[in-house]
Amino acid sequence: MPEAFLASLLAGGTAGLCVDIALFPLDTIKTRVQSAQGFLKAGGFHGVYSGLGSAAAGSAPAAATFFCTYEIVKSSALWLPNVPTPYIHMVAASIGELTSNVVRVPFEVVKQRAQANRKLSSLQTFKYTWTQEGFKGLYRGYWNTVFREVPFSFIQYPLWEFLKMRWSRYQSHPVHSWQSSVCGAVSGGLAAALTTPLDVAKTRVMLAKKDCPTTKVNPFRVLILIGKDEGLKKLFSGIVPRVLWISIGGAIFLGIYDESRTLLNRSTER
Repeated sequence: MPEAFLASLLAGGTAGLCVDIALFPLDTIKTRVQSAQGFLKAGGFHGVYSGLGSAAAGSAPAAATFFCTYEIVKSSALWLPNVPTPYIHMVAASIGELTSNVVRVPFEVVKQRAQANRKLSSLQTFKYTWTQEGFKGLYRGYWNTVFREVPFSFIQYPLWEFLKMRWSRYQSHPVHSWQSSVCGAVSGGLAAALTTPLDVAKTRVMLAKKDCPTTKVNPFRVLILIGKDEGLKKLFSGIVPRVLWISIGGAIFLGIYDESRTLLNRSTER
């Protein structure tokens, strides 16, 4: 178990850092498209690396926390009788998201605010948020993030595991890392498309001013307010960069994770 824990920790951290840095411009464009002020006023295509410092600092610990939790829960639950494997993957992913978001959300708040205001660096955004809202401000949108991530994980990880299993059976041996990447791209892209409205709601809450009504209502109400005031189409704003970002990211992230974990497990066995 200690070796498996260490492998998940290092593999998850490595994969998360690689994806967030490589695909950061797509994430910035997605955030600006979803912002209430509009794409151009939020910065357009200029300064697409605004907020990179916060993303880089938070990606590795958040991803490592998720995968450690995911693998521990999955391994612990596999001995339970008569529980379908997809349900185990769903529960493991959900618990993983609840845990990792404790680490991720403060970095996400700073990152998105820096993306929507390219005149401020990550450090300046952090100082401003802390001065204006204190510790609580860094966790603005935590439940909206959970509200997005749990359904996303319910779709992505069981589908990823299922696709890998079917591919393994078809070729009579475990999938290679590139095959895991393909499965990650398909599962991530589908999950991203279906959960875009939840991502829009999360972005709005994180970018809203301190006393804005958006910050004082539950995630369901945020979705209703956006749909009512701006139309249902707005709930799917940013779907193209989001799907591209998560499809490519899923391929890199899950492929690197599987490969890193395999290499780390082999090294500990020697």
